[in-house]
Amino acid sequence: MDDEVRRLHLRWGRELARVAFTVEDVPAVEPWFDGPVPLGQTVVQPTPPGEPAAAERPVRIVVFRRPVEARATGEAEISLLIRDLLVEEVADLLGLSPESVDPSYDSPDD
Repeated sequence: MDDEVRRLHLRWGRELARVAFTVEDVPAVEPWFDGPVPLGQTVVQPTPPGEPAAAERPVRIVVFRRPVEARATGEAEISLLIRDLLVEEVADLLGLSPESVDPSYDSPDD
């Protein structure tokens, strides 16, 4: 994951300055959750009381390790899945298309 984060920071460093990239084992889901287990999530910290709503808030992009490993069939596929997942989360955060964030998005080879 570190290589993909570095690659994104080379192109989007200023925009990603307040973003922390983390890994957790599994997502927290409610017992009645019915759907595919998320592979990742963008978490925006709430604005603390008394702070202006427009203030920069810390953001975390989380990759859930076990669901990614369960979805992929090998190390190469894990790497591609993480690349695409991070690009999708960054694109959503920046309000851009994944292809704008990374032209190699969804490409089978790197």
